[in-house]
Amino acid sequence: MSALTAESLWADVLAVREQRPLVHNITNLVVMNYTANALLALGASPVMAHAREEVADMVALAQSLVLNIGTLSPDWVDAMGVALAAARRRGLPVVLDPVGAGATPYRNRAIAQLLGIGSPAVLRGNASEILSVAGVDATTRGVDSAAAADDAVAAARQLAARLGAVVCVSGATDHVIAPDGRHARLCNGHVWMTRVTGVGCAASSLIGAFSAVQPDAFAATTAAMAYLGVAGEVAAQRVQAAGGGVGQLQIALLDTLQLLDAATFGSRLRLAVDG
Repeated sequence: MSALTAESLWADVLAVREQRPLVHNITNLVVMNYTANALLALGASPVMAHAREEVADMVALAQSLVLNIGTLSPDWVDAMGVALAAARRRGLPVVLDPVGAGATPYRNRAIAQLLGIGSPAVLRGNASEILSVAGVDATTRGVDSAAAADDAVAAARQLAARLGAVVCVSGATDHVIAPDGRHARLCNGHVWMTRVTGVGCAASSLIGAFSAVQPDAFAATTAAMAYLGVAGEVAAQRVQAAGGGVGQLQIALLDTLQLLDAATFGSRLRLAVDG
């Protein structure tokens, strides 16, 4: 396995822009529009389809599948299960975002139902969500984390080994952990990103886009989180310099996802990899 560098991660950015993979999202109502725009800004092609009657057919057209349980209903959970089974039959990369894991028994049952169908290639969540999926008691505030990302690293390692999946813990430091022990730490981003609805969910969908062009789920997840972290950092600093706030950050982040260049990415990237 080759080492991850700014240059290798940027090659995956260019692959997304050139190949424009179709990313099938079954995601939540709160973030659907922003997630689609983030994928478009990156250079990917989003489709938001959640009807049980068509998800298997849509999976047949897509290059990756992203499942996000933010706004649940029984029909949507069933549709996610159908799509997940179809994606696994095709060998398609699947990203699961267990939004609000641990908040309610129903949410936990939905996660268990999906994992019972099959493990995703990547599981991405905040610290509380990852701790909950790993079976560790964790306090949540709705869909927000009450734990720091560093607190969930040990649980993420165990979960990655159990699921055979890459586990990504988002936070002030993003941790990307592979079943084989590789561990990437990313220290980019900006606190304002936590005050814009949909940024975390967009991260999962960006992982879906990178997974469609990079067969190593660890490298794909690291590239996606690195790109979003640097873009968010640049966008927030530009908005602050202009006297703006988090409302303007929403637009600035989309602009930066589209326009970020290799030199800026490489100069700002703060990445450490073990294993």
